[in-house]
Amino acid sequence: MERLERHPRRWLILVVLCLSTLVLVIDNMVLTVAIPPITEDLGATGQDIQWIIDSYMLVFAGLLLTAGSLSDKYGRRKVMIIGLVLFGLASVLATYASTPEQLILGRTLMGVGGALVMPSTLSILITVFDEDERPKAIAAWSAVAMVGLVGGPVLGGALIAHFWWGAVFLINIPIAILAIISALVLMPESKGPWRKADPVGMVLSMSGMTALVWTIIELPKGGLDHTSTQISLGITLFSLIGFAVWETRCKSPMVPLSLFRNKVFTGASFSLVLLTFANGGLMLVLTQYLQFVLGYTPTETGLAFTPLAVATLVFNTIGAALVSKTGNRAMAVVGLAVIAAGFAVLSTLSEGDGWGTIIGAMVLMGAGSGLAMPAAIGALMGAVPTEHAGVGSALNDTIQQAGAALGVAVIGAVLSSSYTGDMPSTVPEAARESIGDALALAESTKDSALLETAQDAFTAGMSASFLAGASGVVMAAVLAFFLMKTPKDAHAAGGEQEQEQSTEDKLISTHH
Repeated sequence: MERLERHPRRWLILVVLCLSTLVLVIDNMVLTVAIPPITEDLGATGQDIQWIIDSYMLVFAGLLLTAGSLSDKYGRRKVMIIGLVLFGLASVLATYASTPEQLILGRTLMGVGGALVMPSTLSILITVFDEDERPKAIAAWSAVAMVGLVGGPVLGGALIAHFWWGAVFLINIPIAILAIISALVLMPESKGPWRKADPVGMVLSMSGMTALVWTIIELPKGGLDHTSTQISLGITLFSLIGFAVWETRCKSPMVPLSLFRNKVFTGASFSLVLLTFANGGLMLVLTQYLQFVLGYTPTETGLAFTPLAVATLVFNTIGAALVSKTGNRAMAVVGLAVIAAGFAVLSTLSEGDGWGTIIGAMVLMGAGSGLAMPAAIGALMGAVPTEHAGVGSALNDTIQQAGAALGVAVIGAVLSSSYTGDMPSTVPEAARESIGDALALAESTKDSALLETAQDAFTAGMSASFLAGASGVVMAAVLAFFLMKTPKDAHAAGGEQEQEQSTEDKLISTHH
């Protein structure tokens, strides 16, 4: 294959891409510690808070595929800069919001901006870096998400302690401005060859993904008994099935579903779904354990994930160095197996366990994530033709969003049902439904027996949840082993993806 000349500023460009990703991840995580002061200052109801949290996710998930398609058509740098501008302006609105409605509007617009930024970052990365350097670049890009995951609550806690809740949104603005200026100065424009627009596909993908995330959010609250949940499920099925049928018949599809005929792409996709499914459940369950059972503050909870972040960063570097010798498949399978071991260790936690078990499990999970995530993302993006880099990146983001949302819903349901089942029928109904309510009741009545019973029931439910997470990761490893095999994985050189894409790579200029 004819090698394209490496872009001289590619590592500086990577810093810009990582900055753009970091601002999105931090913003979502930082909100977890800002909810109490927002509730008090704005007089927000429980429903308002739900919308402040969910509005971003609904819009972000709904627009990802459309945003990826637009970036391929009109220019990836252009779409990313528009997204950063919108995200920065929306952050100003959120910072100075004086009512819950204004904050919800700010969060919604931030979701639109985030959806424009996220697919463009990865698609620009794979067009700027060649196959030899791409594993290192993807490892750095994916490590940023983990830094934001842990750093978000810690940074948010520090900002709220010294300033006010609006500061958690204010920090987005200078980062966004820096990323915009750097993108204009350093970054080349890239786009796919001209294709006719697919408005039907865009509408179906937006309605389908938004309805899917809404259904996942609402399902644990009342099952399928609620009319609104039944309607959103109906819209989800109609839109997503309609989207799949339309995309196979459309002459210029927004998302080339033929990608799923590639075993590597399919294996990487489903492995990522199951991995993010497990990780989404991990964050939900472990944060509650640290706060409700061990009594940590949100900021201390964020700090407790430091071993996970450090291990991820270390093994991202190790994985990027080894992947050229072992191939993506081996790295993904080994990483997933290590993550499953981490879940298994967490499932043994009991109320009296010390820090050792948690740290050990987090190091295992961080090490596994550092090896598996960049390899799976690299395999997925390596199977995407360069002309579809934007929509391929959006598919990667959509897959991870859907997996995490499903993990929160399914593993949350396992935890909830197990907790309720282990609580005695003699305790009040509210205490049987939620550990938060049980702890509040125990504190108000000074009932130490109820407190101990609730914490024991939650810990038992947590073990069942982590075993469910481990099962998902083991399944991901099996899929990766059987589907992600390429000649490059077998020989650590060459590869069918390279052969399939060589003609396209020669035809498509990645820097204008």
